[in-house]
Amino acid sequence: MIVTAWPALSSLPASEDKGFVPPSPDDFYVPLIGDWFTRPMLLALLSLVLIVGWLLWATSRVSVVPTKRQWFLENVYDFIRNGVSRDMIGSHDFKRFTPVLFALFLYILVNNWFGSTPFTNFPTMSRIGMVLPLVAIVYLGYHYAGIKKHGLGGYFSSMVPKGIPVVLAPVILLLELMTFFITRPLTLTLRLFGNMLAGHILMGVFILGGAYMLLSGNPGLMAASLGAFGLGFLMQLLELLIQAIQAYVFVMLAASYFGAAVADEH
Repeated sequence: MIVTAWPALSSLPASEDKGFVPPSPDDFYVPLIGDWFTRPMLLALLSLVLIVGWLLWATSRVSVVPTKRQWFLENVYDFIRNGVSRDMIGSHDFKRFTPVLFALFLYILVNNWFGSTPFTNFPTMSRIGMVLPLVAIVYLGYHYAGIKKHGLGGYFSSMVPKGIPVVLAPVILLLELMTFFITRPLTLTLRLFGNMLAGHILMGVFILGGAYMLLSGNPGLMAASLGAFGLGFLMQLLELLIQAIQAYVFVMLAASYFGAAVADEH
């Protein structure tokens, strides 16, 4: 988004400009081929190529004494397997959910980091249409796992804790149904999408604002642009951390939903 907005800003003579126009959500629609193929779609495909290529490269010479690339891959996998999947789901059921959590983590992390990578400079997950399929995988997955283990009736009845007064059971069931079917997918979507959209817009404000001041021709504004670029750089470092944290939070919540679905008692 910053890359696509920069040429228009830098080509605007100071005498003709009508003031700084900050980036908006409309700038996140970046078509490449007509209206059907956009930059987020290209980056999503690129992320798959990079992830598959890295996995094949890291596992090309698997040995008992791991190479550096094998060691690094094993540590990333172990982080998801033991630090997320087993901790959130439990030692009895975690293994069957680990591959999907590992895949989700890598995919989200790479696409988030695209927002801070030169030449790509666009977080794929800042488009809600890119987040919804991932949420659908988790949503359908934990419902399927819960129904498979408890049966359809047992899955819904397990949402109501045992021992509560009968008069409160319908209220509790309604709240649980809203949580399982509405609140969870909605918050999972908005958390990832909102953080990536807001973070990139904020970086755009600093970088494009600094560029506007630098090209304004006003000595005071030109000097102030150094502060804007400096804050933009610091925001970029912070955004790298936030992008990684959001990938971790997504898979951690997904693991907790899987764990709750297959637990003996919800």
